[in-house]
Amino acid sequence: MQDPALISLTAYFILMMAIGYYGYRNATGDVAEYMLGGRKLHPAVGALSAGASDMSGWMLLGLPGAVYLTGLSSAWIAVGLVVGAYFNYLLVAPRLRIYTEVADDALTIPDFFEKRFNDTSRSLRIFSSIVIIIFFTLYTSSGVVAGGKLFEISFGLDYETGLFLTAGVVVAYTLFGGFLAVSITDFVQGCIMFVALILVPTVAYIELGGYREVTQQIVTVNTNLLGWFSGVTALGLISSVSWGLGYFGQPHIIVRFMAIRTLSDIKTARYIGMSWMMVTIVGAVATGLVGLAYTTATGSPLTDPETIFIYLSQVLFHPLITGFLLAAILAAIMSTISSQLLVSSSSLTQDVYKTFVRRSASQRELVFISRLSVLAVSLAAIALAFDRSSSILTLVSNAWAGFGAAFGPVILLSLYWRNMTRNGALAGMITGAVTVLLWIYAPIDIDGQPLTAYLYEIVPGFGLAFATTVIVSLMDRHPSDSITERHDSVVALITGDTTLTTSSTR
Repeated sequence: MQDPALISLTAYFILMMAIGYYGYRNATGDVAEYMLGGRKLHPAVGALSAGASDMSGWMLLGLPGAVYLTGLSSAWIAVGLVVGAYFNYLLVAPRLRIYTEVADDALTIPDFFEKRFNDTSRSLRIFSSIVIIIFFTLYTSSGVVAGGKLFEISFGLDYETGLFLTAGVVVAYTLFGGFLAVSITDFVQGCIMFVALILVPTVAYIELGGYREVTQQIVTVNTNLLGWFSGVTALGLISSVSWGLGYFGQPHIIVRFMAIRTLSDIKTARYIGMSWMMVTIVGAVATGLVGLAYTTATGSPLTDPETIFIYLSQVLFHPLITGFLLAAILAAIMSTISSQLLVSSSSLTQDVYKTFVRRSASQRELVFISRLSVLAVSLAAIALAFDRSSSILTLVSNAWAGFGAAFGPVILLSLYWRNMTRNGALAGMITGAVTVLLWIYAPIDIDGQPLTAYLYEIVPGFGLAFATTVIVSLMDRHPSDSITERHDSVVALITGDTTLTTSSTR
């Protein structure tokens, strides 16, 4: 890779570190600031932070690669994600923003579950913390692997060097800058991704000569590639669209809703976030299609379809611009890693250390433990990433389904159903997590194919968890008056004064 590209990438790293220093100086005074930025996040920052931490390298590598290989039929996952993200903003964001503050200023999802149901047994906090720490360590590892491979492919560095470069920069700004640094870097990274996913397919499209030339080249490969339903079964369509269900249970995404400064800002964040998402999703799909047309026209097909964005960045642009575009891939990877590190750190600090080790810990001590937790989780993720045989897509898919099934139904019902009980929530979480694991690992097959080959595991996991939560809650004792009254007060706040500020909800 030419020196100008390295200059662009170096400038990107310096910018990330500068933002980390800004976060360190401005929002790490106590644990609430370190974990949620003091609940004063600007809606634009919150929206792009949620989007960037959500999409990861899937947006620039996985989706374009899938479309390059199988055509528009692979875009149904994107459709499901857009619908799921919209309803996440509409259904979860406003109520979670208010409820987590009314519920004794809950700072994490396990903290919210415990305070929502007055769970003195701590079972909800323990189980949900275990799910977060285990799944996010694996999830973080998948991102580190992607960073290592990117440096290896694009710059000829050793895979291990790429691991430490990727993880080192992310850990530095996350460890010192906390939630504010992570959110601002995510915002910048989201802007970079936005520009890159417009620029790459547009330039390739113009280079080929327009719509007719692009479609002609694609048709020469396979006429079915431009069909939305080509080769798609009913179960396959359900599996693809059902990815949207996962949004309701992703801690690293919904924690942004908890941090946005006012209730009225949620609507603004929804407009910004959904606009960003639709443009970038279309850009990712277009990169796959136009990329296929370009490699076909130039007689240079790829051995790895997931590198189509990298390939177009290298052959169509000046090395300085190439460096910026490769930074977009790193931005996608790093934004997700940082969010996952912070959520894991928050759970270890607030839900484990403060709850079970030192309840009287000072704010300064909790911030220090949070930083140690970031370091510990990152080291575990790096250790796992040394196994190059790990499948990035499989790890991400399984973690997405696990969180979506274990937390999604419980979060939705806890925000909308006043008579939901602690035992119902616990039963639902366990059912969702166990169903996903059994669907993936149980020695059951149909015609030699595992269950996941026919139906994405989030579908049975989410459905059974939702049903279990409702059934157990109906069979359980009615929740106390204090729980139902608090729920009613949250509903009143949301349906009443929509200009409610942080100070007025306390």
